[in-house]
Amino acid sequence: MKLAIVILNWNGRKLLEQFLPSVIEHSKEADIYVADNASTDDSISFLKGTYPSIKIIENKENGGYAKGYNEALKDLNADVFCLLNSDVEVTKNWLLPIIETLKKEANTAIIQPKLLDYKNKDYFEYAGAAGGFIDKYGYPYCRGRIFNTIEKDSGQFDDSSEIFWASGACFFIRRTVFQELNGLDKHFFAHMEEIDLCWRAKNLGYNIKYIGQSEIYHVGGATLDATNPKKTCLNFRNSLFTLTKNAKGLLFPLILVRLILDGIAGIKFLLELKPKHTVAIIKAHFGFYNNLSRLLKQRKSIKNKIKYYQRTSIVVDYFVNKKTNYKSL
Repeated sequence: MKLAIVILNWNGRKLLEQFLPSVIEHSKEADIYVADNASTDDSISFLKGTYPSIKIIENKENGGYAKGYNEALKDLNADVFCLLNSDVEVTKNWLLPIIETLKKEANTAIIQPKLLDYKNKDYFEYAGAAGGFIDKYGYPYCRGRIFNTIEKDSGQFDDSSEIFWASGACFFIRRTVFQELNGLDKHFFAHMEEIDLCWRAKNLGYNIKYIGQSEIYHVGGATLDATNPKKTCLNFRNSLFTLTKNAKGLLFPLILVRLILDGIAGIKFLLELKPKHTVAIIKAHFGFYNNLSRLLKQRKSIKNKIKYYQRTSIVVDYFVNKKTNYKSL
């Protein structure tokens, strides 16, 4: 099985300097690539001078996560792609449980390892933790992380488990499946495009797994911090994109409830004296309306829509019923 680790980089020279050594040291089973999204810093010259054996893919523009990876992977010869963030420290033998699972389970198409917090290594990391799910209204949550409550890693998720979505921070996918799905949706630019890709894979009958025997440490927010309103805008807009494209059943009442819940979130941000995030949600909704025609066409093209949720509302579970860890759900 030929495995290609592809690290997408944009002006991340310092991150490459800090985290690339662990990837090189512990990834002898894979070929390592850096896909550069038209960086304006000295990332490429640093790589060529310090790591001449690393293969560099130079994209012509910064198309974000989705387009950047689509461009980088289109001509890459490998059986499995690992899309790896540049702010990830990997561990010894991290690839072996992933490779073993892919060899044994032909219908498993996508995998993520255990994501722990690089800055607080006893805790899970926000962007994926121990594997993701969404509720009926498209809000994502994870085993080990619900909204901003992060669980300590006490071995409760050392298992291998079927999940709904795998984190884009470290995302393994079979090349044939990536191509069958026509890659990531470039309209997302960044954030939640991996959930959309997983959902489309699920609609085709593929399995997605979390493998707890493989551990990595993720900084998170190194490219776009969680406090940045642009991130809020992309997350809310792209969640609506994903829901509209893929959700089974009547769409209008579903989206209406979702928009109301987003409005409540906007009021919450105002009460927390974070008006820029309220404005970001408003921008997200206008971005959604502007793309609605395209999204409805994409929706029509997806014939087999599966039941996608385990919880009706993670918002109610968390904020009303005070269920703040995964096992309490």
